[in-house]
Amino acid sequence: MDNYKEQSSQASNGEPAGTSGTGTAARMNEQIYEKAAEVKDKVTEYGRKAANKLDSSRESAAGALDRTATSLHSGSDKLSGVAHSTADKIQATADYVRRTDLKGMAADVQDILKRYPGQSLAVAGVLGFLVARGMRSSD
Repeated sequence: MDNYKEQSSQASNGEPAGTSGTGTAARMNEQIYEKAAEVKDKVTEYGRKAANKLDSSRESAAGALDRTATSLHSGSDKLSGVAHSTADKIQATADYVRRTDLKGMAADVQDILKRYPGQSLAVAGVLGFLVARGMRSSD
């Protein structure tokens, strides 16, 4: 008789009666948590790799800006002071890119956005339009 009570108090999957869904739900919840952790790790690693790649390309970008500024300075003897001014600004940009890391640049962009919100929205709108137009024409 005791054997009959024991058998009848267990569900068909071997778990005690009334808890058949609880174990399955816990396992599913654990699997979901593990997958979410894997995805988070992959996204974090991808972001870290992208940031490192951007950070390592700063020096080559600064070098290209330097070459452009030098070219403008040497060729601007025939041109007006506007070319010299442009070359100086490009040189300053090259120096900024060389000495500022990615986090510093992000902080500077945030500061500019806070200082000039209206102009920032206008620039974002124009850039969005240009990107959309470029994507549409490349199709």
